[in-house]
Amino acid sequence: GVTAILPHDGNVFQQKVPAAIELGNGFGKLAGYSQVSELGNLETPIVLTNTLNVSTAAAALVDWTLNQNGNENVRSVNPVVGETNDSYLNDIRGRHVKQTHVMEALQKATSGIVQEGNVGAGTGTVCFGWKGGIGTSSRKLPAKLGGYTLGVLVQTNFGGVLEVAGAPVGVELGKYSFKETLDKSGDGSCMIVVATDAPLDARNLKRLAKRALIGLGKTGGIMANGSGDYVIAFSTAYKIAHESTSALEEIKLLRNDDTSPLFLAAIEATEEAILNSLFAAETTKGVQGHNIEKLPIPKVLEILKKYGKVK
Repeated sequence: GVTAILPHDGNVFQQKVPAAIELGNGFGKLAGYSQVSELGNLETPIVLTNTLNVSTAAAALVDWTLNQNGNENVRSVNPVVGETNDSYLNDIRGRHVKQTHVMEALQKATSGIVQEGNVGAGTGTVCFGWKGGIGTSSRKLPAKLGGYTLGVLVQTNFGGVLEVAGAPVGVELGKYSFKETLDKSGDGSCMIVVATDAPLDARNLKRLAKRALIGLGKTGGIMANGSGDYVIAFSTAYKIAHESTSALEEIKLLRNDDTSPLFLAAIEATEEAILNSLFAAETTKGVQGHNIEKLPIPKVLEILKKYGKVK
């Protein structure tokens, strides 16, 4: 499947947004990484898909960009495509995602409530041994702390020892990485996209992205050897014109001293988005008869009651 995130509804190449990427564990194929890190901006939407369709999605993003009005003279495009390896459930070698599917995702992207679970790039993913998927969450700071909004979208396909609100759910249910043998049950990947309307530059967006990885850890994720864990963070507070008559950028930015509330928001929203991807997912039968069960929510609630997390 494919999931597309558009920073705004205009021409992203002509009106770029500040961005940064933080690397947790690099066993992944995130296209566009180096230019975002070097220049500190996004010039295309973000597309998430599976490992062997990164090149297909990148080609579609290039076509999408070249065909937009105002881009007739564009000669270079930095498509940003993230991935996870969903080959346990998906016939990944068939490379069934086509450019038309990516274009459709870009065209249908809209604001509002985000569908979670077995959708888009989360259709074939597995998380903590149960069905993973797409998850999202957000936080809005109090007016005294700036009133900024921060949203997180995740594509979960990784392992570890699941914790929910600090309760050892994975241990209690007897399903967790390295329970009995040294195997690859902890491998996988997690793509995390953090968006905010706070006026941050690339430097502070990278600092923000680092905190999202704490949220990953709070769910019990371990960023295993075979895991590709990346955070892409961007701000919609201002745009960076591709061309300008001025050699100077005049932008008001949030001071370092006022970033900590956003750091906490990123941690909380990432943790919740990952859990939402699990709670929203459904049991899925995939290639070669492989079957992944959904998280047993009634049992999880019993565990949370046992540890005093819910009444």
